Parts: sequence; structure tokens; C-alpha cells
Amino acid sequence: MQKIDLFREFCALNVAKICSLCYNFSVRKTMGDDVLILVTGASGFVGSRILNMCPGTVAAPSLRGMTEDEVRRIVLESGVDTVIHTAAISDIGVCQADPEASYEANVMLPIYLARASKAAGVKLICFSSDQVYGASPKVGPYSEGDECPGNIYAEHKLEMERRVLDILPGSVMLRAEWMYDLYDKKPNYFMNVTFAVSPISFSSSQYRGLTYVKEVAENMEKVILLPGGAYNFGSETASSMYEITKGYLSDIGRSVELLDSQPRHNLWMNCDKARGYGVRFSSVEDALRRCARDYGYLV
Repeated sequence: MQKIDLFREFCALNVAKICSLCYNFSVRKTMGDDVLILVTGASGFVGSRILNMCPGTVAAPSLRGMTEDEVRRIVLESGVDTVIHTAAISDIGVCQADPEASYEANVMLPIYLARASKAAGVKLICFSSDQVYGASPKVGPYSEGDECPGNIYAEHKLEMERRVLDILPGSVMLRAEWMYDLYDKKPNYFMNVTFAVSPISFSSSQYRGLTYVKEVAENMEKVILLPGGAYNFGSETASSMYEITKGYLSDIGRSVELLDSQPRHNLWMNCDKARGYGVRFSSVEDALRRCARDYGYLV
């Protein structure tokens, strides 16, 4: 009886969202799904793709501004097996301008989820970033031990990884690359290049990964089985950003002017660790062609 009373009290915080969440849990459990996954940031760029493409997923209510106790109650009462945390403040400029907000969203909220997941005995998967290599003195491609953050956002992501793993060693930290899709709510490489109407510039001296977000969702089944730790996560390439862009423009038949910009720090990663557990992505070039075909920009 006490547990029911506590849950009713919590539901009063956000009746519409929580009741909808609980209904979905109940229905999926009745249907007998093997794994039930709670997705945070489910209305966002990455979370929405995972929610729509992966079986057994349900959307968490917005956790922004919630206390640790409120987050704990969501996880404990949900009955899920896995939490996939995609919610974050990912704009580097915003984090730089408001470090307190960044810290709350990018460090403290994942810590709350880690403590709640530990109490509930569930798996926690957190999205981190390739930005943790942003000031590395090495040229790359970077392995998981080469961290050297160069901005507030990256510092907070790396602190998040370490503190969450201290709490829950079985957690999985995904160091995601610049992800893209046909999506007009968030700037991304595919949109920037496919629909460019003026000269665009990328450096022939910068190497970094780019990842089709649909391949992120397709890999989540394997990600859930990963041992705890940090993993480089995404497509790989041996080509510079300039070369990738030149090839992609040619593939889709665009004649927009491409300029070679000043050198920028490399952000390419070696993804052998995740690949050893069956997490596989297309190459950067092949994935871009796949995305273009999916939306009719390449035959």
C-alpha cells in the first residue's frame, strides 16, 4: 500500500505524461516484450529515432528540472530493464555561456539516473561525445584512452562518464560523433550540405567521423549487451572532411562551391573496441549515400 501511495503522489507532479508512460509500460509488459527500454530525450534528434525504430521502447517524461528523488521514482516504478539516456544540452556555445546549466544537464542528471538505475538493477546507456578528444595532442584516430577535452561541454561529458561508471560500472558510455539525418530542427551535416545554396567550406586537414542516426538506432540491440565502459561509437573514414564533402556533392549531383577552410582539430575515432562486440557501422561515405537514397536524393 505504501508503494502505491508514493507512486500516486509522484504522478501528481505531471499527471498527463506520467500516466501515459505507465500505460505504455503496462501494455508492453502484457504483450510479453523481452526487454523494456526507457528512452530519455525521446522527442529529440537521437531519442526520437531510437523510440521509433527499436522494439520495446517507451518515452520518459522530460527530466529537465527534476530532483534526484523524482528521477529515482521514474526508474524504480517503471519496471524497465534498460535506460537509454539521450537527453543533454549538446550545443557547445550554450554550454560555454552557461556552465551551470550544462553541469546540471550533462553531469548531474546522468548521475541521478545512475543512482536510480543501480537501485533498480537496470542497465544504463548514456550518450557522450567525440568532443572528449577535442584538445588531444595526438593526431588520431583516437582510441578510448586518448581523452583531452577542449571546451566546457566536453569537460562535462568526460566527468559524466567517469562519475557514472564509478556509481554503476556496468554502464555503457557511447562517444557519439556528429550525427545526421533529414531533420530540420537541428543543424547537421546532411542538411547543411544537401541543401546548401552558397559556398560551403570544410578543411582538407581535418578528419572526423559522421554518423547516420538510423544506424545508431539499428545498433542499440548490440549496445545493450556491451560490457560496462566507454566506447567510440560511429562510422569511420580515412578521408578528410573536404574529401568526404567533395565526394558526397558529386554523388548527389550538386555543383555548390566547396572551399578548403583553415585546419581544424581532428575528431576521428578508432571504433575497434565496440566493433569487437558486433557494433558495426557503414563507412562515412557509404552511410551518406545510404541516407541520400533513403530520402530520394540519390538513385
